[in-house]
Amino acid sequence: MSALDPKHLLETFSYAGLFLIIFAETGLLIGFFLPGDSLLFTAGLLAAPGVHDPVHLNLAVVLPGVIVAAILGAQTGYLIGRTAGPALFRKPDSRIFKREYVTKAEEFFDKGGTRSVVLARFVPIVRTFLNPLAGVAKMSAQAFTTANVIGGLLWGGGVTIAGYALGKSIKNVDRYLLPIIGVIVLVSLIPVALEIRKSRAADKA
Repeated sequence: MSALDPKHLLETFSYAGLFLIIFAETGLLIGFFLPGDSLLFTAGLLAAPGVHDPVHLNLAVVLPGVIVAAILGAQTGYLIGRTAGPALFRKPDSRIFKREYVTKAEEFFDKGGTRSVVLARFVPIVRTFLNPLAGVAKMSAQAFTTANVIGGLLWGGGVTIAGYALGKSIKNVDRYLLPIIGVIVLVSLIPVALEIRKSRAADKA
């Protein structure tokens, strides 16, 4: 079992781990590899009344917790960008920090501006790097905060509710828990794969 398997993380660290991971994945540059989408969906799934898994969560705790963690995380990323961003983003590639991540986030931000803060929530890796970039670009704090709150509600609440709805609608869903989580992990990687493919096509051109 992978150390980043969503069910394993929830089983090991429960609510505290869930909230900290969502915070780090949206706010701290080193959190880009964490499983945000699949973790939210799995948390919602494990909060559904029809799930009788040993790991059972309370939606009334999960839902507000992940939304607040997502909003605070992105706001922290923005503040990092405003204060230390220029020096940080000039760093060359390291084993973890890749300049291409920054470039992709910059392109995303340039195309969408304020709207990109909301849309980036649904694109792994981009959502981690775009918030500090918004700070580096000195985007209005009020505009960023508004977009951040909207994005946090749509992403944190929406993905979690989707997992909850699936768990509630499928009888004995716990029998299929691992395959469902596996599919969600794969689906969450699709945007990353598309970006890589697009980047390689551009390089060849």
